[in-house]
Amino acid sequence: MDEPKKESQQLKKISPFELKDELIDLAQGKKKMTRTMLDAGRGNPNWIAAAPREAFFALGQFAVTESRRVWDDGDLAGMPVREGMAQRFQSFVKENQQVPGIQLLEEIVDYGIHNKQFEPDAWVYELVDGIIGDNYPNPDRMLIRTEQVVRDFLSRELYRQDTSSDTYDLFAVEGATAAMCYIFETLYKNHLLPQGSKIAVMVPIFPPYIEIPELPNHAYHLVKIRATEIDEDGHHTWQYPKEELEKLRDEEIKALFLVNPSNPPSVSIKKESIEQLIQVVKQDNPNLMIISDDVYGTFVEDFRSLMVELPYNTIGVYSFSKYFGVTGWRLGTIAINQSSVFDKLVKELPVEEKDIINKRYASLTGNPENLKFIDRIVADSRDVAMNHTAGLSTPQQVQMALFSIFAMLDSNNEYKQKTNDILQRRMHLLYEGLGLPMKRLPNDADYYTEIDLEIWCKLHYEEGFIDYLQKNYKPIDILYRLAEKSSIVLLSGEGFLAPEWSIRVSLANLEDEAYSRIGQELKKVLEDYVVEWREGRG
Repeated sequence: MDEPKKESQQLKKISPFELKDELIDLAQGKKKMTRTMLDAGRGNPNWIAAAPREAFFALGQFAVTESRRVWDDGDLAGMPVREGMAQRFQSFVKENQQVPGIQLLEEIVDYGIHNKQFEPDAWVYELVDGIIGDNYPNPDRMLIRTEQVVRDFLSRELYRQDTSSDTYDLFAVEGATAAMCYIFETLYKNHLLPQGSKIAVMVPIFPPYIEIPELPNHAYHLVKIRATEIDEDGHHTWQYPKEELEKLRDEEIKALFLVNPSNPPSVSIKKESIEQLIQVVKQDNPNLMIISDDVYGTFVEDFRSLMVELPYNTIGVYSFSKYFGVTGWRLGTIAINQSSVFDKLVKELPVEEKDIINKRYASLTGNPENLKFIDRIVADSRDVAMNHTAGLSTPQQVQMALFSIFAMLDSNNEYKQKTNDILQRRMHLLYEGLGLPMKRLPNDADYYTEIDLEIWCKLHYEEGFIDYLQKNYKPIDILYRLAEKSSIVLLSGEGFLAPEWSIRVSLANLEDEAYSRIGQELKKVLEDYVVEWREGRG
């Protein structure tokens, strides 16, 4: 029997994403590689939404012609002028029918004019000036018409509201992780989550959402709401038992953080649990502040965010990264209902604390006590003093608008079906390679799958094997061996506060055939341990 690797004990101490880099080094090896490394450790999709990108670049061409129309001096051009721009855009479209994306761009502009009743010159100018990026974002929270069309997309995909709904405000940010950083900071700065507060986290969850609360200036007391439900066959459903959700009746728990659908299982919370959560909040913890990252919601049919079920208590966070294949663009939103518990709790702070906070925001307004919570987030994103330069870059906001309208125009959900087909096909190939039946979970996004090796071994190998494995090895040893021998990189579920012996496989970032190989190689690694165990017994 080989001794467990000393390196694996060191790797176990670091976060899953730092671990991934170490495993990549192992997978690549010191010698020349004879097989391709397969990194299924990161959730970066290997598809992109091409059509709205073509529209973006077509818009860029028109925008530059508008700049040169004002002032054209070789490499130098002027700032676009609004008057008459919509008519000039129509002429540009007619003259450039061969440009990729031009027809979609025309439909996008028409959506704003006809569906949203935007004044044509104002709408086209917002897109042109935004893509040129020659002015600071104004308003700093989000461009006016861009906010409305992005709200349409979120309303349809996540909030299940009429697209004309304007009951919540948006702040455009650099992806969901930036959103979480900003939200934590403003909750702390506004004394809603003072150091040492008790907060709940629904686990498994994206590791930074555990690590941020544990930073020294926060040092929050974490209450873990665990997805420990098991079905009649002994498999995880990745749902939350009633007794776990009952923990939230504790009024000392000030905030609840969750990713829905979850990461890594990528399963959305079932209807019965949502109903229980609503009851818990309304009956026992009405001031509970909920922050829900809904990035994978677009992969679940008829998904409903907690922004729908508990709008008064919930901040909704969404990233465009996964659905549209834009992790490099850093596109995300923070959504807060215009009537929220966050604004209520700020107003109810003790006088001495309100005085401190009012001084913080005094440079922004003569009435800082009336500053909305979402505008406090905007200001805090630039340490208040730099609020005049706050806001997501305007080209990023324009790209967000184009993605949103592209999705709205796709009335048959053809793009959505293509992405879902990709994930479901890869899930099937992975489990076929493992030699295991693929279990379809209700509410499953299929973006990741979480495999619990302990349950696998108990159900599919002889009695006593899992005891041997747990006595002599750590879960990280399996990932170590898989990387070293097969050049495959997976992540440990333990770092996500999933079961200790679970591993996460991203179904988004590799070619289809890779998932058959991953399944086969993972099965081989486990069977090597089985052979080792049997020889030890004999």
